[in-house]
Amino acid sequence: MALNVSKGNMYGFVSHTWNTVKGSCYHDCSYCYVKRWGNLNPVRFDEKELRTKLGNGNFIFVGSSNDMFASDISREWIQRTIDHCNSFDNQYLFQTKNPGRLSKFELPQNSVICTTIESNRFYPEIMNNSPEPSLRAEAMLRIDLPKYVTIEPILEFDMEELVELIKSCNPIQVNIGADSGNHKLPEPSREKVLLLIDKLNKFTSVKQKRNLKRIVNKIPD
Repeated sequence: MALNVSKGNMYGFVSHTWNTVKGSCYHDCSYCYVKRWGNLNPVRFDEKELRTKLGNGNFIFVGSSNDMFASDISREWIQRTIDHCNSFDNQYLFQTKNPGRLSKFELPQNSVICTTIESNRFYPEIMNNSPEPSLRAEAMLRIDLPKYVTIEPILEFDMEELVELIKSCNPIQVNIGADSGNHKLPEPSREKVLLLIDKLNKFTSVKQKRNLKRIVNKIPD
């Protein structure tokens, strides 16, 4: 198997993606881009991916098409994926909405972890089976690794509550993006997003994803 070159609206700092766990994601977020592919097969472990040469000097997003740390994923699948990563000299990004489970594994030395916090508010009809944002932040606090937080797709939020939630994660970087799939999500105004970016920049580095332009480049009424 060959490594997948990162493209589209993926993180600009990621060079490749690699997925051993495939199929439907337990969290079932309504906006998930993977659903566009009709990827509704039962979750499975793709043994062939363990033959993939991950190379050296890459920055690989492991598990970009599923949440490898969701509660329904076999511990054995996760460990085998980590073991394969350890056979190569790369930097790895592990992102999950269930960081409480991620903390139970020893990740490769050169790893960065990330969680998604779309809002401080919990939207059950959008986030479905995902842990509430406050629980994700609480779990991130307990992990002693370099951390990112991704606010994507950004949903309507309460300013001070969201800023404090993000700050509690102690992230070295926050990535902000908008809905790319026309899911008619509750979104904040341009002015509110710009103010949020200003407040976050006071304690971390903020990276705006390309799809955020749809919101922040709007001409105010």
